[in-house]
Amino acid sequence: MLADSVGAGPNTGSRVKVWSPGVRILHWLLTLGLILSYLTGDDVMRVHFWVGHGILALILVRAVMGLSGSDHVRFETFVPTPSELFRYFKDLTNGTAPRYLGHDPAGGAMIATLLATLLLTVASGLATYYVPALQEGSEEVHEVLANLTLFLVIVHVIGVSVSSYLQGENLIGGMISGWKREQRPSR
Repeated sequence: MLADSVGAGPNTGSRVKVWSPGVRILHWLLTLGLILSYLTGDDVMRVHFWVGHGILALILVRAVMGLSGSDHVRFETFVPTPSELFRYFKDLTNGTAPRYLGHDPAGGAMIATLLATLLLTVASGLATYYVPALQEGSEEVHEVLANLTLFLVIVHVIGVSVSSYLQGENLIGGMISGWKREQRPSR
């Protein structure tokens, strides 16, 4: 992980490659898919239908990565237990929260929640289309879940912005370039 460190100067600090091209591409394709699906939901059903299938494919790829991917991508390395999440929020309010090279516990919980909500949203959309007997109920569920997903995405962007500020690091830039500041050893 630290073998990829570069740019060790007094002003730049050491950087380390955290996010692989696959993770970054998947992240931004999901972002684009969510935007397209939300904008086309009522008016351009053919696009909405195919984008929904694309989102399902991306979720399945992310699930495989979460089970067998690199350190910062595997679910077991970043999805927190409830006690870890509460401890992190307590440390955050005390100003003593540690910096994480990958997802912090709040980010890990949000990623897991977003993936689950996205999967349920897609499933309800597929039920609306493929199971006519469920169309009316599943369409309402689909709409509620889509709005919940949009809300969670907004919370995610706010959380990333706040974390970027608190850490003095552009986390969005890291998801574009794949690089973050090197983790400093604890004293």
